[in-house]
Amino acid sequence: MRTWLAALCVVVFPFLSHAAPVALQNYNADLSETSMSGLSSGGFMAVQFAVAYSALVKGVGIVAGGPYFCAQGDVDIATRKCSCTGLPVISSCEVAPGSTSIEQLVDITNQRARDGAVDPTRNLARQRIWMFSGTLDSVVPQPVMNDLFTYYRHYIGEANIRYRNDVQAEHAMPTEGFGNPCAELGKPFLGNCGIDGAGEILKWIYGDQLRPKNTNGLSGRLVEFDQSEFFDDRNPERHGMADRGYAYIPASCDKSINGACRVHVAFHGCRQNAEEVDDKFIRHAGYNQWADVNSIIVLYPQTTSTFMRNPKACWNWFDFERDDPDYANKNGRQMLAIRAMLDRVAGVTLPPDPAPRCFTAANAEHVIAGRAHGWFFMAMANGSNKLMGLNNFLSVTTLKQVGPNHYVVGKCI
Repeated sequence: MRTWLAALCVVVFPFLSHAAPVALQNYNADLSETSMSGLSSGGFMAVQFAVAYSALVKGVGIVAGGPYFCAQGDVDIATRKCSCTGLPVISSCEVAPGSTSIEQLVDITNQRARDGAVDPTRNLARQRIWMFSGTLDSVVPQPVMNDLFTYYRHYIGEANIRYRNDVQAEHAMPTEGFGNPCAELGKPFLGNCGIDGAGEILKWIYGDQLRPKNTNGLSGRLVEFDQSEFFDDRNPERHGMADRGYAYIPASCDKSINGACRVHVAFHGCRQNAEEVDDKFIRHAGYNQWADVNSIIVLYPQTTSTFMRNPKACWNWFDFERDDPDYANKNGRQMLAIRAMLDRVAGVTLPPDPAPRCFTAANAEHVIAGRAHGWFFMAMANGSNKLMGLNNFLSVTTLKQVGPNHYVVGKCI
């Protein structure tokens, strides 16, 4: 029996191998039907992406997340007021009703929309939002999710929002039959709550026309793809993402059949990436069973841990490396990578990169303009992280832009 089960896993879930990942393919997906969801930092990331690219996203599922730009680029706010994840003794949890400063976040959202950093907020009105917050959640307590509901109500009618906040669940993605007991906290952060969270998300977003999930063997395939090609510097780990991601491709969406398919992006939570929990989130969160019979491609992009700044492999919802001032905007590095993945599965052909632009200015002026960032008393170029010298108005550097928010020290030739 063990031998048979092992063989089945190899056939149905080949991504467990250590072979080199392949390039993500074009499946002619319909991007107007794009949706996403996430747990914990993945929930914050789903909200962040869906606000920044609101013209693209049809609906969002959030489990234990929070409002857009909740952390405001400050790890202290992220761990005290948007969650209870600070170091014991050193950091106290200050989560309370209204602690995320919703009115301020709404003002920031509106200003960024006026500046073009995020899509116009009028797009949010058509999004379908599904929210879940366990009454026992000790990591992202319910007041944060309640604030998220208040945030959304500034833009979205209540009829488009489904909020489940009456289940005795800890910090986990709710499932019908896999994972820890619903009230237990711990890896793989899947809670056996008798609730098909993935199914409820997809049904709320796409409506009752979805066919019932496949309860037998899946007909599609899981692919392991190279995430490095979605970063200008080909170094995803520098930006908190792993070198490989995963995607479930239903048979109806396979390129050889050329079906018109939707795309759902499933953002895992902190310590829930493949390096931490292997295939448990990808295989057991519940998305694949619905995707298999409803022509939905499920992207499972992956993070990785970075020493000190992001040891739990969270998504970048608080600028953990202090080098991406656009992290919550359309030009954030992880945001651009996810958008590029969506473009790839849809077969979108991007225009060629414009000729490199050069900027010669004082280092402090580069930092103010968002081309560089401060590091102690020094300045470092965004993207390449090249040391430029002292962060002052006397030291002058020429920066060459080689990609969105990516600069190198040099001259244009």
